Amino acid sequence: MDPKHQRRELNDGHFIPVLGFGTYAPEEVPKSEALEATKFAIDAGFRHIDCAYMYQNEEQVGQAIRSKIADGTVKREDIFYTSKLWATFLRPELVRPVLEKSLKDLQLDYVDLYIIHFPVAMKPGEDPLPKDENGKLIFDTVDLCSTWEAMEKCKDAGLAKSIGVSNFNHKQLEKILNKPGLKHKPVCNQVECHPYLNQSKLLDFCKSKDIVLVAYSALGSHRDPKWVDQSLPVLLDDPLLGAIAKKHKQTPAVIALRYQLQRGVVVLAKSYNKKRIKENMQVFDFELTPEDMKAIDGLNRNLRYCDTTSFSDHPDYPFSEEY
Repeated sequence: MDPKHQRRELNDGHFIPVLGFGTYAPEEVPKSEALEATKFAIDAGFRHIDCAYMYQNEEQVGQAIRSKIADGTVKREDIFYTSKLWATFLRPELVRPVLEKSLKDLQLDYVDLYIIHFPVAMKPGEDPLPKDENGKLIFDTVDLCSTWEAMEKCKDAGLAKSIGVSNFNHKQLEKILNKPGLKHKPVCNQVECHPYLNQSKLLDFCKSKDIVLVAYSALGSHRDPKWVDQSLPVLLDDPLLGAIAKKHKQTPAVIALRYQLQRGVVVLAKSYNKKRIKENMQVFDFELTPEDMKAIDGLNRNLRYCDTTSFSDHPDYPFSEEY
C-alpha cells in the first residue's frame, strides 16, 4: 500500500487514514477557497477530509469531493469524510435531522465518521453561538448519554459508518463507555494536540480503551483572532522544531505532524496554501529518532490555542479536568 495512504483500524472495524486534511477557515476566507483547497488536497494525496456543520462550508467541501470522484481521481470509498454534530443540536431528537442536513449539503449518502463536536450543549436553534442580551452564551442541559444513543441510531441507519466524539475529557469518555446498554463505543476523540499541548495522559487513556486520538490544531493553530489569543507563541517558530526540521531537511510543520504519527495519533493538517498542502504529504518520507521524539515531548507546556473559556460556566465544560 502506498505509504501516504496509511490507515489505522478503528474499534468498529472501519479504517481511518492517519493523515487528514482540515477544512476550517475563518469567516473572512471566501467559501470558494474551501472548494479549491479540498480539490487540491485530494490531488496531492489526502484521502481523509475533516469538516463540520459549524464550519459552514460543507456544501463546498462536498462539491470538491464529488468533482474528484466525477473526474476519476478517487472513488467514494477511497475518501474518509468526517462531519461533526454542533453543540446546539445535542438534544437526541435533533441529531439525525442535522446529520441529514449535512448529507444534503454534501450531496453524499453517508459520512465515514460523525462526531459530537463539543460536549457543552447550547440553546437549540439556527444561531450556532446563541447569546443573551449581555453577550453571554445561552446553554442547554442535555444528558450526553442520550445524545450518544441518537448517534448510535445514525450509525445503525447507515448515515455514518463510524461515530466518535471531540473535546471530551477522560471522565466524559468513561461516562459513555460505562453507559448501560452501550451499543457502539466512540471510535475516536478529536482534541487540540501539538507539541505545546501533547495530551500524553489523555492519549494513554484513549489507547487503553481502544479509542483513537485525533489531533486538531496540530500545527499550533490558524490563529483566528475570534478563538486565539494573538500574544501566544507561534508553535512553528519554536527553535527546537526548527533545528529538528533542518536536520531532516523538512519544514517545522512536517516535523510537528510526524511527531503525532509516531505517537499513534491520527493527525489533521489544515492549510489552504498549495505549497504547504503538498509539503505536508512529506510526513511519510522520513522518521524521527527516539531522541527527536523525547526532545519534542519536552516542549509540552499545556498551552491551548483554542480559547473556549466562554463555555466554562457549563457543568459539561471539558477542560477543567487535567485530561
